[in-house]
Amino acid sequence: MGGPANPPEGTPEGIPGGGEDEYRSVVFDESFVRAARLQEFSAQERVGDHAPAVRRRPPLHRGLSRQALVLVTLIAVAFGTAIYMGIRHPYQSSTAALPVESPRLTVIPLAPTGKVPGAADPEYLYAHSPAAGFAIGAEGIPLPAVRRTAHFSDSQVVAALTTAKDYIVRSSLYPEVIGGEDVRPVRVMLDSRQLDQFDASFDHPASDGRHTPTGWLVRLDTTESRLADRRIRVRGTLRADETDAATLEVVADHTFVYALRPAGADAEAAASLLTVRRELRFRFDRDDLRLRQAQLVVSSVQAGPLSCGTDTANRLRPLLAGQTARAGGPAGTDPYAAGNPTALCGTLAADAQPKI
Repeated sequence: MGGPANPPEGTPEGIPGGGEDEYRSVVFDESFVRAARLQEFSAQERVGDHAPAVRRRPPLHRGLSRQALVLVTLIAVAFGTAIYMGIRHPYQSSTAALPVESPRLTVIPLAPTGKVPGAADPEYLYAHSPAAGFAIGAEGIPLPAVRRTAHFSDSQVVAALTTAKDYIVRSSLYPEVIGGEDVRPVRVMLDSRQLDQFDASFDHPASDGRHTPTGWLVRLDTTESRLADRRIRVRGTLRADETDAATLEVVADHTFVYALRPAGADAEAAASLLTVRRELRFRFDRDDLRLRQAQLVVSSVQAGPLSCGTDTANRLRPLLAGQTARAGGPAGTDPYAAGNPTALCGTLAADAQPKI
């Protein structure tokens, strides 16, 4: 007799492996049977009248395969990351944490030792003064050679320099700004976080080093003097450096020479020169560079000829042709009074005046 796995008659002769190999190609495994859409009714189920031999099985709900689930998850993560990076700029977290420094504004009047020289022709005054070789207007504010830094590209350094130059031009050369008619050309150049201090300076001017309008821009008292020539002479330098990975700094040092006449005087009245030296320090983060705005950090101004006792915080009141400085030094400083700023004044060197 055959074994348990063989038929009683044994394996048929001439067929390797027996009769099972003959039907092996049509034998279905259990998973194939379970996946079949048609199912045969049982004998008990076929007892009923007119019962069909088979019935259709409901489709199997296998769900997503593991690979499809992983792919969907990766797409969702990538999409969410793109939205997050689009809403939140990668530099915002670092720049938002950096506070904007309150500018330090200093204005020092320079008093002449004698009479202020004058002449009817402003060109004659320029030609006989140290400003004889100065350029006119914005041409006197050239950009230096630009080199990239460790963390800022050439274009970003150029943006910082040109923005600083634009601020200087607007705050020192625009006639409407010099005459006190409009401050908006300068205001729009500032970082928005400094606008409150800028506005407070013009609403409530003070010689406190924080709210001094003449530290932000050059502004004359037009009730006393006016421009005799709009071709203002300028000479100076710009320099850009990287202070850290997130900040560029631009240092500007320029001397401006203005020809003035008394307010209301005709063109034949004697003109005189006002010299204003402005040393400005700006800072730029990446948002400032993108928006073409600047943070003014330090403004140091020396202007003459002026009298030491005059208030130079709100407007400059220069001495005009033939005038002399009032006797006495700067206004008194009370060391016992809290918040009382120290009065500063200097002497205008004779060589800084035109040789008439």
